[in-house]
Amino acid sequence: MKQIAITAATVYVTEIPVRLMRRHGSGDVAGTVKNAILKLETDAGITGWGDAAPWAVFTGTIEANVAALHVYLRPLLLGADPFRIEALMADADHAVVGHPEAKAAMEMALFDIVGQASGLPVAELLGGRCRDDIPLSFSVADPDFDRDMEMVKRLYGEGLRLFKMKTGFAGHAADLGRMERFRKELPADAELRIDYNQGMKTHDAIRELRDVEAFRPTFIEQPVPGHHRAALAEITRALDTPVLADESVFTPTDALQVAAGRMADLVSIKIMKHGGMLAARKVSAICEAAGIACYGGDMFETGIAHLAGTHVIAATPNISLGCEFYQAKYFLERDLLAEPFPIENGRVIVPRTPGLGIGVDEDRVRHYAVETLR
Repeated sequence: MKQIAITAATVYVTEIPVRLMRRHGSGDVAGTVKNAILKLETDAGITGWGDAAPWAVFTGTIEANVAALHVYLRPLLLGADPFRIEALMADADHAVVGHPEAKAAMEMALFDIVGQASGLPVAELLGGRCRDDIPLSFSVADPDFDRDMEMVKRLYGEGLRLFKMKTGFAGHAADLGRMERFRKELPADAELRIDYNQGMKTHDAIRELRDVEAFRPTFIEQPVPGHHRAALAEITRALDTPVLADESVFTPTDALQVAAGRMADLVSIKIMKHGGMLAARKVSAICEAAGIACYGGDMFETGIAHLAGTHVIAATPNISLGCEFYQAKYFLERDLLAEPFPIENGRVIVPRTPGLGIGVDEDRVRHYAVETLR
């Protein structure tokens, strides 16, 4: 195969209107979301795309990630061989500390190029698919619960069976009321999952979560702040319901500590917080060794990042609890992919075409771009 080189790197800062308000224990998202979209061009005429989707209260700011991509990572990429992904990602870690979303965007663009050049989907580059489709979860996070329930019932009719209710922002009694209504109005096969996004007071958590267990949730996600790991471990030991760690696990080192201390039963995998697909698989491997299953989480991503997450889950057996890649279809006013993100009958379909599998509508990217850095 002829060696190819990266010839240009463009960062588009996009601002896309959203259809729904999302309320979480750690903050609200409404109006628009800002992403940093990376375009890498090569001398072979192949273009790769990446998406950095930060959230200031969770992983980082859009301003910091744009600077990381344009100022610190761009010099590493220009003239580089895109096939040297591991080496380039190691260089990225030396060039700028943190900024996992920017690094995730860089890595997915590289994989997109390599997949197109080799004629293989990214999942095959990661070791080969172990699943062809992934159950989709929708987050029940609208502060207008009547409107939320209408949406949930519509999605149930479209085949979705996984629903993750965001809690911890309206008080314990209100949370229990929402759970009760969900159980009464949805068929028994509608699976209820609970996510506090760190929204509980640690001293109240065990007492209140015992009330939550009455509604038979599949798991309870990150009830307390991520750095309160000792408390998370106590909660895990006290409850019958599995506890899922999200904000407590960013790095493989975090995963090792959580696994060694059995601080959670499950872990959420997000390429944005881990810094890419390869790092996400390292976290999953540590969890697998400890008997901890994983869930495919995400941030407020476009379909570009959703595709990267889909390929990771397709190639990683231990990420077995489904995914929440609903934003491209149900949250954003309009996605950036040239074709719709592939969802059928409540499941995400893993693309079989080369690279990430679906091209980007560059006109649409430019339409939503509020800044372009070359």
